Amino acid sequence: MLAKLSRGPARRRCALAAAAALTLLGAGLPTAATDTDGDRRPGLSRFYDQKITWGACQSEGMPADLQCGKVTVPLDYAHPKGGTLDLALARYRATGDKRGSVLLNFGGPGGPGVPELAYGGKEFLELTDGYDVVSFDPRGVGRSSPVSCGDGEEDAFAALDNTPADAVDPQVLLARLRKAAAACTEHSGPVLPHIGTVDAARDLDVMRAALGDKKLNYLGFSYGTRLGAVYAAQFPDRVGRIVLDGVDTLTEPLADQGLTSARGQQVALEDFIDWCADDVACPFGQDPRRGREEVVRLVRSLDEDPVATDFGEQFTGQDLVGAIGQGLYSKDLWPALERALAQLVEHGDTSGVMAFATGGMALPFRAPDDDDPTGGLVDEEDIPFDNLPAALMAINCADDPDRPGPEQVTADLKRLRGAYEEASPVFGRYRLTQVLMCYGRPKGTDYIRDEVKDLDTPKMLLVGTRGDPATPYHWTVETAERLGPSAVVLDNRAEGHTGYGSSKCVHRKVDDFLLYGSLPPSGSSCGADEDG
Repeated sequence: MLAKLSRGPARRRCALAAAAALTLLGAGLPTAATDTDGDRRPGLSRFYDQKITWGACQSEGMPADLQCGKVTVPLDYAHPKGGTLDLALARYRATGDKRGSVLLNFGGPGGPGVPELAYGGKEFLELTDGYDVVSFDPRGVGRSSPVSCGDGEEDAFAALDNTPADAVDPQVLLARLRKAAAACTEHSGPVLPHIGTVDAARDLDVMRAALGDKKLNYLGFSYGTRLGAVYAAQFPDRVGRIVLDGVDTLTEPLADQGLTSARGQQVALEDFIDWCADDVACPFGQDPRRGREEVVRLVRSLDEDPVATDFGEQFTGQDLVGAIGQGLYSKDLWPALERALAQLVEHGDTSGVMAFATGGMALPFRAPDDDDPTGGLVDEEDIPFDNLPAALMAINCADDPDRPGPEQVTADLKRLRGAYEEASPVFGRYRLTQVLMCYGRPKGTDYIRDEVKDLDTPKMLLVGTRGDPATPYHWTVETAERLGPSAVVLDNRAEGHTGYGSSKCVHRKVDDFLLYGSLPPSGSSCGADEDG
């Protein structure tokens, strides 16, 4: 599901300069999964034999003890002698007796790992007792050949404006979705047809080898759990100690996932408004019911009359919805979200909410060079404003095999619109647009839905949080049953998206497994207020 982005206000303040409006989507067709003997297949040995050169990170504000590097992977694993991509890496070096590396993915899809590790690395310092702690910007994300949709989101959101569900013209909708898809293709460059979790899992294995590890040790959050599960299915003999926290679904269609997200985020929003109303500084007043109505009015007002930003972009109501969604993932973010919303409501200042909308790091955009077959790392100032949402949709569409035609979209539109609006008056339209944005794109892979099951691997730890607004607990249970006896479930009886950063109990049990191989019994739990 969505990115497990920075949870603390201090980390937000440290993040790179925020800017620009949230846009959507992308698309791609991942290559088929291959055998687990990939490093010995013709044409791949040069990737598996590479060594990473580490050095000081050049980005402003990066921690002095963080090192940066890159790894080169094939653009297309089916044709490894063709173009290549460079993937950005960062690590904190082991301080104890090093036993290898542990790779982190913070979620998304579309979340860049390098800045997340840079500004949130303190959470993982215990792991440096035994590991280099490493994260990366996946293909299509951050500095690793970032995808973009340019202004394509304007057409997509305009297709589902604030008119009643039965007044939306399906033909206008389909035409605008096709136009948005074309904009994504135009702005994304050669990586777009080769984006998706199947390819990203192949990249993980190249990283494992380049780091010098025989087995992959891995901690994945939210969408990162999907990536970890796909890796385990592709390379079962290379699974080391794998933890999946905030477990994603492997089987639900995007339309069902979108409804789940809309419902979960609506509940989280109502909890946030209840909390905010206890503060005299709350921009929506002290009446929670009226506060929820004020949020809806604010979104609609910005959709009808967007406000200009310092970067010349227009900030719309749907941009605000994306920003609020990111800010609801953890209660640690609520004070910063309240301040950002107050800036917007009281002063028309979009800078705070844009930091949430873009993951804290939106930067000026320069279109990629489609004539360059080698995807080197881009400079930070060249990361598109909309890379996070564009990559999210590109990867989700690439991972989903359902691709209804125009007749089916037309037939389902009124029903879906009603269901999404009932699920959430704030997030419903936003989530439905994300689902519809796959229309007109190549059919996604069926590998995840059909093949990622009944794994013959060492034990993996799956953490599910009961009150998770993005990845509901039942997904943890369903995915564990699907993966088979290899899956060990830890029940985190708490609130918030994922458990490692908010529960001391979960944090300790995950570290014990990664560092010492000590697994809790499957079905054991951590209490909501447990500190020990």
